[in-house]
Amino acid sequence: MAAGLLAIAAATASAQNINGAGATFPYPIYSRWFSEYAKLHPDVKINYQSIGSGGGIRQVSEGTVDFGATDGPMSDDAIKSAKVKTIHIPTVLGAVVPVYNLKGVSQQLNFSGDVIADIYLGKISKWNDPRIAKDNPGVNLPAAAILPVYRSDGSGTSFIFTDYLSKVSADFKAKVGAATSVKWPTGIGQKGNEGVAGMVRQAPNSFGYVELIYARGNNMPFGKVKNASGKFIEASTDGVTAAAAGATIPADYRVSITNAPGANAYPISSFTWLLIPVQATDASKSKAIKGFLEWMLSTGEAEAAQMTYAPLPKAVADRVKQTVAGIK
Repeated sequence: MAAGLLAIAAATASAQNINGAGATFPYPIYSRWFSEYAKLHPDVKINYQSIGSGGGIRQVSEGTVDFGATDGPMSDDAIKSAKVKTIHIPTVLGAVVPVYNLKGVSQQLNFSGDVIADIYLGKISKWNDPRIAKDNPGVNLPAAAILPVYRSDGSGTSFIFTDYLSKVSADFKAKVGAATSVKWPTGIGQKGNEGVAGMVRQAPNSFGYVELIYARGNNMPFGKVKNASGKFIEASTDGVTAAAAGATIPADYRVSITNAPGANAYPISSFTWLLIPVQATDASKSKAIKGFLEWMLSTGEAEAAQMTYAPLPKAVADRVKQTVAGIK
């Protein structure tokens, strides 16, 4: 009996604790993966704080966590200034969707990218604006003022959203630009995908942007978005996969697939990445992280679609496996 208790205590003491932080965009699937991996490998516990991509980049760069997570790839300057050098490991792909709270409107609304941009620039302030009405013929839109909601924290979701808007609106690119944190001309800020979803659900006539799983999980109406082919597309894993299909993936995996060509491509799509230190200070932690990544690629990817994420395209997954194999 005593020997058994000692064995349990020894196993608990030797359990490897891995700490990570970052993006809220992939948090639902990461949470599931980390839980499942812990059941299969009770000697490894992965703790993940969903604090936003900006926080994830900052913490892993400073060496205060074992890995980071981001939906907006690190800039060249951020990579150069980081105390801890990392590699980008793409994990899944997802979609950012425009969500709204509009009483009395049951139809799914259509949004052109330039219209979304001008809502956040303050140029379009009423729901019955002629440009919104043009994209939604036959819909009885109210004369109510639009309340734009945005992310107040450093956010990969914001990067994806502003990256898209900067491609479809020269005015937005010039006045706001694409980044994990931007100065929004109008609206109200909330922390995390959870915060934006919560505010839009509560505030009448509001408009915001969240990752698809947050919209579906909260039963929120979300709009179709006009893609580069001029077609209004509802976000789906197929639409995200179509957006990635024609992308040229660089060696470091930092790539944007917003406003991608293709009739079926959903325009606000993106990869999301884990940021893994190139030279870990703790060899045992590096080995544990590598083991998780190998499991993710061989098993976890199969769970992506059921959680409204798109798995990595096979060609990308095969390359990532090679990259992971090289982690020391």
